Amino acid sequence: MFYSLTIPSRINILGNPTDALEGEFAVISAAVEIRAGAYVEPAEAFVLDVVEPGIHDCTVTCRQVYALDDLPLPYTGELDLVKGAINRLHAFSPEFRRKLPEQGVRIATWTHVPRQSGLGGSSLFVLLALAGLREAYTLDRRVHNDYVLSELTQRVEDLELGITCGYADRYVPLFGGLAYVDYRGKLDHRPLGDEPYATYERLDPWIDDLPIVAVSTGVERDSGDVHGRLRPTYMEEHAAWLAHPGKMPPLVRFMSGTWEAAWRGKQALLAGDLATFGAMMNRNHALVNQMMAYCGFTDGAGQANNRMIEAALENGALGAKLTGAGSGGSVYALVEPGQEAVLEAAWRAAAGAAGLTEAQIFRPRIARQGLIVERHAAPLAGFHTGQV
Repeated sequence: MFYSLTIPSRINILGNPTDALEGEFAVISAAVEIRAGAYVEPAEAFVLDVVEPGIHDCTVTCRQVYALDDLPLPYTGELDLVKGAINRLHAFSPEFRRKLPEQGVRIATWTHVPRQSGLGGSSLFVLLALAGLREAYTLDRRVHNDYVLSELTQRVEDLELGITCGYADRYVPLFGGLAYVDYRGKLDHRPLGDEPYATYERLDPWIDDLPIVAVSTGVERDSGDVHGRLRPTYMEEHAAWLAHPGKMPPLVRFMSGTWEAAWRGKQALLAGDLATFGAMMNRNHALVNQMMAYCGFTDGAGQANNRMIEAALENGALGAKLTGAGSGGSVYALVEPGQEAVLEAAWRAAAGAAGLTEAQIFRPRIARQGLIVERHAAPLAGFHTGQV
């Protein structure tokens, strides 16, 4: 059996960057129709490929091959997210370990998500690999359910690869839709089974669509580097505050404020109050600027991000904020319905004036379905034609 999988990227709507500190808070996030994908088929070994985006007669741009007894696979800087998924699943799943000697697997990944754009693109490769392995080895879907795959993805990045991260990017693409995601009880990032799963509350059944426009500034940054400053500072301040209750320390206060923006925004969104929802976006972004400056980022949320946000508000947006961890990445703005083209034009002009030649402007569409898996009786046409 052969499989093709796709999974959407995500936009953090309200509450970020508490998405690396979920044990205290919640966020509103949306899966959006900018997808990554994978082709999966049986093989005699682990064959790991990167292919050109979504083209069935694909060209392989990177390939690594390992024997089945090479586990744990070595981290070399190439395809480490996919290798981390294999290693972590092997450690977690007795069923996978039992079935692995029977066959290998080829996993060929592609993406349409701009690199380091703040859209959660790196986690997609881990999710695709885990979901593809679940299909290829017909693993018990009760044991290897979507909550478990999301949790394993966080541990691949955090424990296997040393990337400071939380859970938002690991749940939203898999589950899809627009959701209020509650992560309370997960602050310490304890082992799987020793903390609750996230609570995933879908909001899109009550929301037809959101009139939003996004811009990927083209300024690359690593979210792990940002969270690598925020999370340790937060954990230190939080522990000291618990030991000696009193005035809330700065980063705990900033993060609590972003959570308030999320739960108040949820109420406004369900009531159809876009003006208040936009105001919560602006409040969230002001707090992000403050907390990042407090943690040593001289430009706050990032010069390019802030320039695009200013341009959006100057041209009638109800609210605007970053969607990722800050410094680079993407910004999105909420407008009055029918005003999307006005903001697109304003952003094109602002990006040109700021020299952001790699900026990409788009209208995110909510992906009502997260992971999509298609099964095929034979390989896809051209699937074997790629050359290293």
